[in-house]
Amino acid sequence: MVLFDRIPMPVAVCDPYGDVRLVNAAFALEWGTTAGRLKGRSILDLFVPVDAAQVDRITQAQKTGRRSRYTVAVAWRGGDGVRRRGELIVDTVSERANRVPDLLVTVRVFDASPVPDPMPSTAAPTHPQEARILALLAAGATTARAAREAGLTTDGVTYHLRQLSRRWGASNRTELVARAYAEGVLVAGVWPPRVASPPPEAGA
Repeated sequence: MVLFDRIPMPVAVCDPYGDVRLVNAAFALEWGTTAGRLKGRSILDLFVPVDAAQVDRITQAQKTGRRSRYTVAVAWRGGDGVRRRGELIVDTVSERANRVPDLLVTVRVFDASPVPDPMPSTAAPTHPQEARILALLAAGATTARAAREAGLTTDGVTYHLRQLSRRWGASNRTELVARAYAEGVLVAGVWPPRVASPPPEAGA
């Protein structure tokens, strides 16, 4: 733990779903708070991905058990209120080969000056895979069926649903589906449920 806290770059250890388990002192300092207050937060609540497809690659790596390093371009507002740009360097790691890997996340800051453009909106899904899952749920699909139809594992579907729930503040799947129609992600008045073409992009 002493060595972990002495790493000069912000570093976090997250569970397979991206929830923070542990951060070092530099990470807590970036957010102007203590390590304990960040525990349990989703890493995607703290950092907004510029390209959601980069996050999907990590999900696929976890599904197939690959151990590798990935980068995700992100923007965020630090504890001092200044908007920043940078990237997350994500390593998938685990103690056992058959275990879904945890995530070791290192933050690299590219631009620590104020960013004039607004932060990307998180009101709507940022990737077609999320919209596809919402359409399947609206049609009454179970998690297992949605996973088969979307080409994901059940953990992968659960991951996307958890991120959508956090993004929209939804407490259950019924609210998620209702919000999908309200946001124009799904086409109203048609059956079976159909994804709007193209689904709204973040920041659009």
